[in-house]
Amino acid sequence: MNRTESSARPAGSGGGWLREHSEIGVSVLLFAIGLLVLGDAITMDVDISQRGPVGPRTVPIAVGLGLLVIAVLLAIDVVRGGRGEAETGEDIDLSEPSDWRTVLLLAGVFLGFAVLIGPVGFPISGMLLFWGAAFALGSRSHHRDPLIAAVLSLVTYYLFNNLLGVPLPGGPLMGVL
Repeated sequence: MNRTESSARPAGSGGGWLREHSEIGVSVLLFAIGLLVLGDAITMDVDISQRGPVGPRTVPIAVGLGLLVIAVLLAIDVVRGGRGEAETGEDIDLSEPSDWRTVLLLAGVFLGFAVLIGPVGFPISGMLLFWGAAFALGSRSHHRDPLIAAVLSLVTYYLFNNLLGVPLPGGPLMGVL
């Protein structure tokens, strides 16, 4: 569109600067998250025994600074005329409405996981999470899915709890695992 078409547009047609540069909102959000992460990292209480060349503050500070840099670079690009491209994936039909059933099923599965992880532990709630997510996303193999979900949950529990040293609640299976 050239300048004459832009200036000839009616006042109520929604051609404001912010509407045409909506990516600025993403930049502002990234900048706010970067400030939040940096503020949290700087005010973090660190025990003297945890200090060293790479302490618990290093990664949050690096992530916060990275978010700030990306936010500024994105804002500069948008102001200079850069635009995000519309989705052109061949497997996506933009004329179809959102699949709210799947979204709500996944939200329910995640909420159930969050509620159950304390009382029943990670292995059982993780199995329900993986099984429920597979069901919500369309898998209907009722014999295979629970077995795969159980294996994924137990492997995840073992990796985090024993190899990475991140304790996850074991629930009633605490003595068995």
